Amino acid sequence: MKLPQRVRIVEVGPRDGLQNEKGEVPTRIKLELIERLADAGLPAVEATAFVSPKWIPQMADHTEVLERIRRKPGVSYPVLTPNLKGFEAARAAGAAEVAIFGAASEAFSHKNINCSIAESLERFRPVAEAARAANIRLRGYISCVLGCPYEGEVAPAKVAEVAVALSDMGCYEVSLGDTIGVGTPEQTKAMIEAVAKRVPIERLAGHYHDTYGQALANIYASLEAGVATFDASVAGLGGCPYAAGASGNVATEDVVYMLQGLGIETGVDLERLVEVGRWISGVLGREPGSKAGKALSAKKAATARAA
Repeated sequence: MKLPQRVRIVEVGPRDGLQNEKGEVPTRIKLELIERLADAGLPAVEATAFVSPKWIPQMADHTEVLERIRRKPGVSYPVLTPNLKGFEAARAAGAAEVAIFGAASEAFSHKNINCSIAESLERFRPVAEAARAANIRLRGYISCVLGCPYEGEVAPAKVAEVAVALSDMGCYEVSLGDTIGVGTPEQTKAMIEAVAKRVPIERLAGHYHDTYGQALANIYASLEAGVATFDASVAGLGGCPYAAGASGNVATEDVVYMLQGLGIETGVDLERLVEVGRWISGVLGREPGSKAGKALSAKKAATARAA
């Protein structure tokens, strides 16, 4: 299949990337990160999660973050709302798009949110109905589409079942997440093929973690299958909680670099994106998790020294 001419990247660094940070990230830093990412050309920047601070302390300032963002025209700022209480708080803070998340693994669903897949979908139904009534866009996430830390391989048919349920609920797009990064290109193709038989390919997105170094390969396999939306995290923010010390989210800089090399448009300014990655990594006191980002920064520094 011919590769898509344009790809939409959903930047998840401010939420998925920061939510497991041990040290508190100040609200002003989160706001600056979100705004700098939008200024770099990202069309969607996931801003925060309306969840209980008891479970995710890092997102305790969700209302302040969403209310204070300097919103750029044409950019969406989705937020995670796992239940109706979270949705109502997000709507009051000005949310125009929300996201719900299910899992393709029964074991993961029980461990993560203490209920079965079917029960989790029933919990989301009131959120979906409220979003539709309020004319708020709804996106769906599915965890563990290529493997589960508790039950191993996940059947593509199971992923398709959950995707259909989320789509029927009103999700305009379903993001397929390889939560532990174990998937390989052939597995990815088989999974997408199974899901695309039941949900149109243009309503699917890929969310691949790089725990085993397979994220870019899986994105390429997804491009070949016709997927044209991908989630990524600036500087690779966000580790894998199921593999100590392992990388988690694929770095946005690496994705954009690969797509540019393929002649695929993203609308993202790679140079500005690399600067954002370097800045937030410095704030967090770590090395950037993007290989392309580090290489381009080193090249720029070498050029400056030679000038």
